[in-house]
Amino acid sequence: MSKKIAFQGELGAYSHEACVDNFPEYESLPCRTFEEVINAVNNKDAELAMLPVENSTYGRVADIHRLLPSSDLHIVDEAFTRVRISLMALPGTTLSDIKKVRAHMVLLPQAAAFLNKHGIKPEAAADSAGAAAELKDSGDRTSGVLASEIAAQIYGLDVLARNVEDHGHNTTRFLVMSRDEDLSPRGDTGMMTSFIFRVRNLPAALYKAMGGFATNGVNMTKLESYMVGGHFTATQFYADIEGHPEDENVKRALDELSYFTSEITILGTYPRAKERDS
Repeated sequence: MSKKIAFQGELGAYSHEACVDNFPEYESLPCRTFEEVINAVNNKDAELAMLPVENSTYGRVADIHRLLPSSDLHIVDEAFTRVRISLMALPGTTLSDIKKVRAHMVLLPQAAAFLNKHGIKPEAAADSAGAAAELKDSGDRTSGVLASEIAAQIYGLDVLARNVEDHGHNTTRFLVMSRDEDLSPRGDTGMMTSFIFRVRNLPAALYKAMGGFATNGVNMTKLESYMVGGHFTATQFYADIEGHPEDENVKRALDELSYFTSEITILGTYPRAKERDS
């Protein structure tokens, strides 16, 4: 039996595209929710999970930060996928036939200039890949869908226009997660380490905790705070740093961090993606 990688969404979603692009040897397993993705790996229905953690246009995916600490999974890799938007329709349809398009509400504003130019009315859908699946059986030649090109391939639709997004920088970063931890140094692009922590209730505790990374020359690429359990006084931090916990400078920085925190959990150590340099 082939190995599987779980993702949230329908076949043809951008998360599915990330699975196909980065793990073509794995069978992609669609799940309704992020919780189901995590459960699929924990229950051994899949070997890996592909979870979006942040987007260059819309920021962090809040649900992921909430789920990571209790997931029992480990980050083993990261992947970056450019959000390229294609307009697709039933075979034989032309661009001039299209009067409206359906897509997830996040995608529609990203193609506003294209839609205005062609006089096409936008209509929000729960899921872009799901809208493509619905269009396949609708017989409607006046409607199109904005989605990843992989959705057109899966549902037998014609691509009428490619790269219709207003800006060419929209990228989603994914975390690849596994039941098994892999702390081995690997790859030739350097390593990343992700962890969560809570600061102790001391004056300037966060400022002091961060000082160790600066003095030891450790590059922190992300620091996010979020509430725990809906309480304003219970704040947890998520951080990404460059380096491996066994690197001397990283080790010293984490040791210093421990003086000012009540809890530190390493979520994973994984190869630094080459897309970070582009």
